[in-house]
Amino acid sequence: MRHRERGVTFLGWLVLLTPMAILLYAGIRLTPVYLEYMKIARSLEQIRDENSGNNTEARQLRTAIERRFDVEDVRIINALDPEDVKIQKKGNGYVITTAYTANAPLFANMYLSVDFNKVVTID
Repeated sequence: MRHRERGVTFLGWLVLLTPMAILLYAGIRLTPVYLEYMKIARSLEQIRDENSGNNTEARQLRTAIERRFDVEDVRIINALDPEDVKIQKKGNGYVITTAYTANAPLFANMYLSVDFNKVVTID
């Protein structure tokens, strides 16, 4: 009588778990990048809420952005500075736009690159 083996071998487990481990590691490396974006988005939305209906100028908005980035501790290196935030006059209000690319190291010289774009309209 022959005995049949059942189950997955060690090599089979390695083949199954390696891609899942790489995806989990990539998620861990991308988490700070997305948390940083959430800080930027929250800062811009708070500026919009504070200045809606007010007669503000672009200079005041720029100062408010710099202060919010300092308070929120936004530290994207080589990606976004308060000076890179575009403030454009549109009608009676302003449109604030941030567009940047953030890189997260994965393995050795491989990076994950993520593009972000946030637009806030102040009426």
